[in-house]
Amino acid sequence: MHFCLTGQYTPRALNAILENPTTDRQEAARKLVEAAGGKLVSMYSVAADGPGVLVIFDVPDPSAAPAISGLTVTAGTLQNVKLTRLFTQDEIKQVRQNAAKLRSSYSAPGS
Repeated sequence: MHFCLTGQYTPRALNAILENPTTDRQEAARKLVEAAGGKLVSMYSVAADGPGVLVIFDVPDPSAAPAISGLTVTAGTLQNVKLTRLFTQDEIKQVRQNAAKLRSSYSAPGS
């Protein structure tokens, strides 16, 4: 399952990065995701809302994603973290097919 994690570096993390500007945060992210049995798909630095990151990763166990997210927060690395489940086009096709099957079973408010 694919997930997108976004967040801003904490002041503590930014100071550590400035003290060692060649630090490889992508490698740190890769190690964490791989330890959870997953794969780091991509990682980008972002400037919106302060220096931060956008990380896309794939993990077989969906419970690994909030564990990864939580570790980045408790370690003091990131703040304002958002975790979003991403769906491949094949997965969303299945979602749409399921919705079409269930459509007649639901009544909207006021119906």
